[in-house]
Amino acid sequence: MRQQLYAMKKAGWQITLQWVKARAGTRGNELAAAIAKKAATNGTIPESYKRIPKIEVLRQLEESLQKWQRSWTQTTEGGTMKEYFPDIEGRIKMKLNHTGNLTTIPTRHGNIKAYLKRFQISDDSTCPCGKGGQQIT
Repeated sequence: MRQQLYAMKKAGWQITLQWVKARAGTRGNELAAAIAKKAATNGTIPESYKRIPKIEVLRQLEESLQKWQRSWTQTTEGGTMKEYFPDIEGRIKMKLNHTGNLTTIPTRHGNIKAYLKRFQISDDSTCPCGKGGQQIT
């Protein structure tokens, strides 16, 4: 409709839009209401957007969390991570500052001496604190 109004204005039409009280018996208004009603009930007009109710989004989120938790529980991988984060929903609610050190501790991968020795990058697994060798179990 906006494009049609613009084209009409460009063609020299003088257009004025004004509010008209509904159900007042004004012929143009009654005709416009009838056309609008027909368009609203016509199932062949494609929607230009789709709205999803908030409750549906929340339901899908809950379903996704349950599916993720089942997968996390059933996998045989990531045993150490599971010790730190056994519950997906609990982990999501945690406020963590993701750093290399945070990743290194539960995954046991990274720039730590025991890991470097394991892959023969270093001969020394001595902990920098001086209290013996680092252990990766």
